[in-house]
Amino acid sequence: MTDAAVRVTQSAVEQFSKRFLQSVGCTFEENDEHIVISVPEGTDIGLSHGDHRLTRGESQNTGEQIKSVHPESEFFQQLLQDASERYPIGAMSIQHNSVVEVPAWIESSLFELQEARFTPYYNRTAVVFLFKISVETVSEYQQEFLRAVAVDKRSTDPIPQLAETFLEATSITTDTLSDHDVQSQLTEKDVQSLLSTAQTQLLDAMDDQIEEIHQEASRAADSEVEEYRRMQQQRIEELQEESAELSSRIDDLSEKINTGEGAERVQALKKRQELKTEHDELAETLTELQERRDRGFPDRQREIRERHSLTVTTTPLTLTVVEYERGEADFELTDQQRQTTRSLRVGYGSGVGVIDDAHCSVCESQLTGANPISHIEPEFQCQQCAGR
Repeated sequence: MTDAAVRVTQSAVEQFSKRFLQSVGCTFEENDEHIVISVPEGTDIGLSHGDHRLTRGESQNTGEQIKSVHPESEFFQQLLQDASERYPIGAMSIQHNSVVEVPAWIESSLFELQEARFTPYYNRTAVVFLFKISVETVSEYQQEFLRAVAVDKRSTDPIPQLAETFLEATSITTDTLSDHDVQSQLTEKDVQSLLSTAQTQLLDAMDDQIEEIHQEASRAADSEVEEYRRMQQQRIEELQEESAELSSRIDDLSEKINTGEGAERVQALKKRQELKTEHDELAETLTELQERRDRGFPDRQREIRERHSLTVTTTPLTLTVVEYERGEADFELTDQQRQTTRSLRVGYGSGVGVIDDAHCSVCESQLTGANPISHIEPEFQCQQCAGR
């Protein structure tokens, strides 16, 4: 099972960009390095008419006629925003294309797959939400991501494989739905409930990534706090030197007062008083600074950490109603050494692949690419059991 939230791949970004630009009248030519888009006059997509070169992936060499196309590029985000405003609601149907997706726990096994058959039983409805996620701090940086989350309408279970299929197969020219069409399949209550579920699944799936960004921000805050501490410690040491120097000057003046006479003594008294006032003020500043240091500069720490705290915003951009078929798939496996053949039946969906987790008949461990089938007779047995 993949994550419930699927990151848009570079190929999906390019496919989306080309199809959207085609849908508004642009034409393009491409090679291995870049795509050249021709924008006709009167096309309102935020690009001037004429040719524009779209570079694949991140690029520093961008300008009026050169745009970088990758999941977090400013140009792609602009396209996405434009597309979501033009086509916020859509629909698509995923039909079985005769090719059955083979799960990793069969592909990684040593058995020969003789046949894979899918038998659809009924249609199901899912809703795919396309989200823009913004993770930012007040002063440091902002990162934006694009994620798709597919939720089954009936069970509200996540369908990560369907989200992947949607990202790879959908185009901005999929059939659009009117409000009436949507209401015939989804009530406003349905949409709100599914949206809330999708956002929860999205944040759960992105938890590790958000935590990584949070740790990066925390390290930046720690570094700034430490730099502030060093600066304040340096200031304390400077004040201590100034205080020692003033004390020495005051002592010298006291000696002059004791040995001096007349106007010289009066002048020394006046100067000593000025220096004592200055020393008292400096001592007060030094004491306050030392107390703040001993407490860890709480106010400054709070201000720094607030600036580095994360704000995570999820913005739903599009809603697509997806019809897909559910049923069962039969996988016929042959053990060439023992000359035996057995079939395994599991839940399956068009555009989804194997739906249900498969387990070892002996230890009930889940079958995965890392723990594939190792025996098919007399029961389906996992690799972990074979190694015992």
